[in-house]
Amino acid sequence: MITNSGFSIEKTTMKHQLLIVNDEPSLTNPVSQMATEAQCRSDAFYYWCQETRLPHEPIFHRKLWEYAYILQCLSETGMMSPGRRGLGFGVGQEPLVAVMAARGCSVVATDLDSEEATKQGWAGTGQYAATLEALNDRGICPPDRFAALVNYRVADMNKIDADLVGFDFVYSSCAFEHVGSIELGLQFVKNSIKCLRPGGIAVHTTEFNVFSNDATIDNQQTVLFRRQDIDGLAADLTSQGHEIVLNYNAGSGPFDRHIDVPPWSGIHLKLQLEQYVTTSLGLLIKKAS
Repeated sequence: MITNSGFSIEKTTMKHQLLIVNDEPSLTNPVSQMATEAQCRSDAFYYWCQETRLPHEPIFHRKLWEYAYILQCLSETGMMSPGRRGLGFGVGQEPLVAVMAARGCSVVATDLDSEEATKQGWAGTGQYAATLEALNDRGICPPDRFAALVNYRVADMNKIDADLVGFDFVYSSCAFEHVGSIELGLQFVKNSIKCLRPGGIAVHTTEFNVFSNDATIDNQQTVLFRRQDIDGLAADLTSQGHEIVLNYNAGSGPFDRHIDVPPWSGIHLKLQLEQYVTTSLGLLIKKAS
């Protein structure tokens, strides 16, 4: 299992069990969970903010949480070590690749081609890296090690190249809500599992609708996944023997009840998008052995 035993079973499939827990989510022994205030106050959060050379004062921002969540998941599952092979989707200018390479992981970092990135508006927002060097612009990894361990290539998340297989881990940070629709996003997650070796780990973060399990945003540049979408995805994955534990606890701190609106504040765990409230949800999946 990818988590401690003792969780209650709320849902089952015919052959495999889907576990749903309701504890306050923690970055220690993470499962599939939402960003919360308590996690942003934890030692693990501060540690990964320091390792990514991003602000590590009490900044309650879901993007920083996403980075910490992904790195903590990979660390706790033994993936952040020399010789591990990783695949990143929609990497933009994230510091994650550099942190992984600094620990000896070899990483294939992928993103849109420059023409498509410009067309979709990512090239002008600081969220698209046109060069390999831009992924190590904070100097997190020694340049010679980074050059030896990291490869950059163009990839379409809706049509993953057939040769991208056999990885120890795959990940994406708030990327698969931008592939065109809820259906396409869910299909991407399933397809990303095919890139793993048996027993490999997938970690993805995305937008999650905490306002409604019915009405949502779909078929736009950014979509909001609902609990019913994630439940369905998890049921499909467990039916194939993969492992995922869901935790829909949204946190109990005062900042977990704060809804950020433009102009954005420093408390940015939940925010209003159109008429909905969204936050970041992380998915941790272990491929069937």
